[in-house]
Amino acid sequence: MPDQKILKIAVHENRMVLTMDKDFGDLVYNSGLPHAGVLLLRVEDYSAKEKLALVEKILRKYRDHIHGKFCVYKDNKLRIRP
Repeated sequence: MPDQKILKIAVHENRMVLTMDKDFGDLVYNSGLPHAGVLLLRVEDYSAKEKLALVEKILRKYRDHIHGKFCVYKDNKLRIRP
């Protein structure tokens, strides 16, 4: 499914997009497409189990701060941008 369609569905359903695809950053910042939030994980070397644990940790700790924001997790840091 094209990334633009994923963003459109997520906005319609008021859902955050969880991805490892850096193209979403271009869509949100360069194209200005609306979104309900994007969480970009830059953890290519993590196993599936480690990624799941990381997402659970981020959602537990930051769930009230990340909705509608563009977030990037890299090098053990979470950046939250409007």
